[in-house]
Amino acid sequence: MSAKSDPKAYWSANVRLILISLAIWALVSFGFGIILRPALSGITIGGADLGFWFAQQGSILVFLVLIFFYAWRMNRLDQQFGVDEE
Repeated sequence: MSAKSDPKAYWSANVRLILISLAIWALVSFGFGIILRPALSGITIGGADLGFWFAQQGSILVFLVLIFFYAWRMNRLDQQFGVDEE
């Protein structure tokens, strides 16, 4: 069985990408926005402290970046394993 047709390797890479994306999202939204908010209160961005900014806007922006990164990376992964649409 070649690497291009190995479904276990494909799904392993897919799940790894999902877990990394979820870990980044959780760190930014819960970690920076809630847990580390008091530690980030001395740093200001746009007139608000950094913890508040992450809770209100930063986590949403990071989530959008993660969506585009996931789509880009999955297209490359699909090509690597020969399951792309083109």
